[in-house]
Amino acid sequence: MTLQVPPISVGKARHLLTRWDLIAILLVLALVVFFAQASRNLGQPLAELEAAPIGLDPWNLPEYAIRTTSRMLAALVLSLVFTFTYATWAAKSRRAEIVLLPVLDILQSVPILGFLSITVVFFLSLAPGKVLGAEFAAIFAIFTSQAWNMAFSFYQSLRTVPEELKEASRCFGFGAWMRFWRLEVPFAMPALAWNTMMSMSGGWFFVVASEAISVGDTTVTLPGVGSYIALALAQRDLWAIGWAIIVMLIVILIYDQLLFRPLVAWADRFRFEQEAGVAPPRSWVLTTLRRSQLVRWATTPFGTALRRSYLAFPAPRRVAFGGPYRKLAARWLDRLWPAAVFGLALLALWSVADFVTAGVPWSEVGTAVLLGLVTMVRVSILIAIASVIWVPIGTWIGLRPNAARVAQPIAQFLAAFPANLLFPIAVSAILAWQLDPNVWLSPLMILGTQWYILFNVIAGASTIPSELRDVGTNLGIRGWLWWRRVGLPGIFPYYVTGAITASGGSWNASIVAEVASWGDQRLEATGLGAYIANATAAGDYHRIVLGIAVMSAFVIIVNRAFWRPLYRYAERKFRLG
Repeated sequence: MTLQVPPISVGKARHLLTRWDLIAILLVLALVVFFAQASRNLGQPLAELEAAPIGLDPWNLPEYAIRTTSRMLAALVLSLVFTFTYATWAAKSRRAEIVLLPVLDILQSVPILGFLSITVVFFLSLAPGKVLGAEFAAIFAIFTSQAWNMAFSFYQSLRTVPEELKEASRCFGFGAWMRFWRLEVPFAMPALAWNTMMSMSGGWFFVVASEAISVGDTTVTLPGVGSYIALALAQRDLWAIGWAIIVMLIVILIYDQLLFRPLVAWADRFRFEQEAGVAPPRSWVLTTLRRSQLVRWATTPFGTALRRSYLAFPAPRRVAFGGPYRKLAARWLDRLWPAAVFGLALLALWSVADFVTAGVPWSEVGTAVLLGLVTMVRVSILIAIASVIWVPIGTWIGLRPNAARVAQPIAQFLAAFPANLLFPIAVSAILAWQLDPNVWLSPLMILGTQWYILFNVIAGASTIPSELRDVGTNLGIRGWLWWRRVGLPGIFPYYVTGAITASGGSWNASIVAEVASWGDQRLEATGLGAYIANATAAGDYHRIVLGIAVMSAFVIIVNRAFWRPLYRYAERKFRLG
């Protein structure tokens, strides 16, 4: 018996497979090839890395770029998971917020070399003798340069959801799960999209340290653009540095087109309103995904599962339980919880002090504190200068969608530019003109972190309702009055979020910026960053922990005394509803 297959007409074939489907298939195949190439050598022994060392041949750069980008994308996925869990918990629970926000302050202040020095042995032990363990260490290091900014942005958005939107969700009977995905995540998406771009670019800033791992006697060099740059700097090869810059630019343009431009265009649908006469951002990738029938068929089950999950977590009924005794217990718990947290903090502080003093004299603790004060002065001055420069520019870009589309890839490239690549210019200029390294190495600290302010201000300005801008225009409000009544109220919560992250990132970047090397020439500025960098190079864990503890203490004190009160003021006074 022969099975007869009915012929398919040309019209039906065209209907079943459109040009959008063909483009989608090509994109998916390219993605599969990308991940296959990136994971090709994960199971090889570490000894093979030494047998095939990093080379400065430019033809190696395409493979290195694939390896580096795959690590950054893996770290970005982990950062999103961390953001949606950690930041949500901190925003939803007052008791959790007391613990989680200070911990987040500490985490963003711990330099990447600090994370590597503590965790590299652990990750290598997960896959003994294999490249996979070193890949875990590199991905985690890049994660530490991405996650904190995204978490702060998402936390800020959850804390400033307008009350009328919350009330509307209650009227429609949204449960906590449905409210999170249908209200809170969409409300946070415009700002989170810009901060995700910033985090991806921020990963490039520290990619040299994450791929060329050197902690004490442990040295691991993974194939990638970062290790290529490290070798080029060590050998003073300007041509190799130039090739690395070109490849970075190409990679940034590619993932801008394939990832971030579609993300920004998709997130634009979640704005409060669309300004009349202004075309929304567009992306050929997003258009392909929306018009491809194959993509629709593949994603429909996931959408159906998400909608059914809303029914599994309905809105809880409000019932009185426990009466006055329950309220009394809650009040006592609110009082005892901060005391318990304070006790745990003292215990942790005692443990750190006991470990540090076992190998460091008490007099050096005072020295580390003084070095921290020097670095704090640098950070404060640089944040003030960056704010004066980028707040007006970011506001101008954010109010003009067409300008934002042009500025987006340019800002990504500038944010991704590692400070290490400027070491040849900085070291040569300082030596040639006999400048003071304590002053002229400082700009390297803000090179990669000032963009946190720019990206957040752009995100904030783009969310200012057009009605508010139109009212200002109709009333003839200009100059400083416009900034007081329209501009600053609209961007202030976003600016504070960016400034907090930029401040913590600048402390982190001091590890790289206060010690600059170009071949055998080495310049060092006085500061806590140089102290930690020298301790890491020597493998002195007592001084590493001391430096990280002092840096974390400074960041927490500054955030608690200055940035957090400013953040609460912005949240209370300048929220949209």
